[in-house]
Amino acid sequence: MKAVSNAKRELILLVCLLFIFVITFGSIMYYIESTANDDFNSIMKSCWWVIVTITTVGYGDMYPVSAGGKLFGGFVLTLGIVFLALPMTIIVSKFSFVYEREKM
Repeated sequence: MKAVSNAKRELILLVCLLFIFVITFGSIMYYIESTANDDFNSIMKSCWWVIVTITTVGYGDMYPVSAGGKLFGGFVLTLGIVFLALPMTIIVSKFSFVYEREKM
């Protein structure tokens, strides 16, 4: 638990970046897909799609149909994999630091 508390600042920054990315990518996806797909009829629904895609849950309730939307969706999914990996690297590095300090 000390490792997570030591990584508090980094994890808060990660959550803030995630919030910014969700709003930004949701807005972009709305403007790409709103004319081609009735599911993306508001920015908030598009933000929901971004959250589901970044966390790689993929309910399948909404999906892009245009070529630009599919390309952008692939980019968002790739970014989601990075967002899942970042917290683990931060926590593991802090855990190693705490472990070495406790061992002495």
